[in-house]
Amino acid sequence: MSCKNFVLPLLLLSLWGLCKEGAQACSCFPMHPQEVYCQADAVVIKAKVVGVTPGMEGKLKKYDIELIKTFKGAEKLFTAIYTGPNPAACGVTLTKGVEYLLMGRPYSNASLHMHRCDFYQPWDALSNKQRDVLYHYGEGCSCTIKTCFSFPCCITVPTECLWTDYLPKMANGKQAQNFACIKKRGETIFMGSDVMHAPCHRWTNKKNNNAGRRAICVLKLEIQSSF
Repeated sequence: MSCKNFVLPLLLLSLWGLCKEGAQACSCFPMHPQEVYCQADAVVIKAKVVGVTPGMEGKLKKYDIELIKTFKGAEKLFTAIYTGPNPAACGVTLTKGVEYLLMGRPYSNASLHMHRCDFYQPWDALSNKQRDVLYHYGEGCSCTIKTCFSFPCCITVPTECLWTDYLPKMANGKQAQNFACIKKRGETIFMGSDVMHAPCHRWTNKKNNNAGRRAICVLKLEIQSSF
């Protein structure tokens, strides 16, 4: 067989590999919103998108914003968000005229940089409880949120909260939308509407404080009892 017979298959294989790599170029490990919030350089704001400048020829896309409130970071009048030109480049997609909760990083002057692994949601899409616990995220930054993908899923150190939204039959986003992982003060359970409580290893609902006083594998046990 001549060398020419190998060229086309090899070229097609190479192109397929590049396409596959490109499709997987932007992937993110699941992170609870509080984990993004607690990253050292994270800036968390509420802002309205007032303009969009598409990213051309490899340049970043720019969203002009109107700052409404700063939850974390320097009290600075941020006026723009920069992001990748498209989703394949890890760019975020925002809609003009919509107010968002945005978690990004300082970029230049009065702007922030964001990518798809950051947290961003239309403000109106946040649950009332999520808006409440947002004010308590910072109190649990010394805790660790452990993502559970399969059973068994138990805490290994007393500074963990189990995040079970990715477990079978639990994929409803409830903990991401309504819970925060924070430290306990003494023996009193409180803080916000719904809280993943501590010493950082128990999720607690203010309306049902006993939910945070069970065994280490409480989430697995609760799921089993619901089958």
